[in-house]
Amino acid sequence: MLAIVTLTLGPVATNAYLFADSETGAAAVIDPAWDGDVILAEAKKRDWQIGQLWYTHAHFDHFGGAAELARSLTPTPSVALHSADHFLWQMGGGGALFGFRIDKGPAPSVDLASARTLNLGGLTFEVRHTPGHTPGHCAFYCASAGVLFSGDLIFQGSVGRTDLPGGSTSTLIASIRAHVFTLPDATRILSGHDPETTVGEEKVSNPFVGGDLSSL
Repeated sequence: MLAIVTLTLGPVATNAYLFADSETGAAAVIDPAWDGDVILAEAKKRDWQIGQLWYTHAHFDHFGGAAELARSLTPTPSVALHSADHFLWQMGGGGALFGFRIDKGPAPSVDLASARTLNLGGLTFEVRHTPGHTPGHCAFYCASAGVLFSGDLIFQGSVGRTDLPGGSTSTLIASIRAHVFTLPDATRILSGHDPETTVGEEKVSNPFVGGDLSSL
C-alpha cells in the first residue's frame, strides 16, 4: 500500500513527497526540496528506509535538500532524472540566479529517458515524460493508488511557468492533455506547489488548458 507524507519546504514552498510501500518500509523521495534533515526525521519516525530520490525536474527548489539527506543515508540513494535536465542539474538548478548556492548532492544514476517504470517495494510507477516547464520534466503515476505526482506541470487551477530557459507553453499544454487529462478523473494530482487536486477537477475548471474538457 502506498503511504505518502507531504512536506512543504524551502524558500518557494515546494512540496517534497516522502512515500513508501507500507508493507516493506521501502521509501523514496520525490523532489527533496530543502531541509534534508526534516525529510529524514519523518522517515525515521515511521521506520522507513529511503533508498531512492526521484526528481520531476532539475530546478534548484526541487533538489535543494538532496545533499543533506544523502549524507545521512547508507548506502547513498540512487537519483533518477531525465537526461534532458542533466545540464540544469549540473548548473545547480539555476539557484545562483536567485542568490542560492546549491550543493547538488549525488549525481543522477537512473536515466528517466529510458525508464518506463520505477519500482518501490511492491509498487510500480509509470514515468511520464512531460516537457514544457523544463525539457526533461517528468511525472510519476501509480495506477494502483490512483495518484499522479505532477511536479511543476499542473497545479490546482494553474500550470507551471514557461518563461524560464527551456520552457514552452505549447509543449506544456500538450503534455497536460496527453499525460494528465487521459488519466481517470478520480486520479489525485500531487503537484510541486500548492494543494492537491484531481484530474476531473482540472479538466473542468483549469483556465490555462482550454476550459471544460470533461468529455476527454
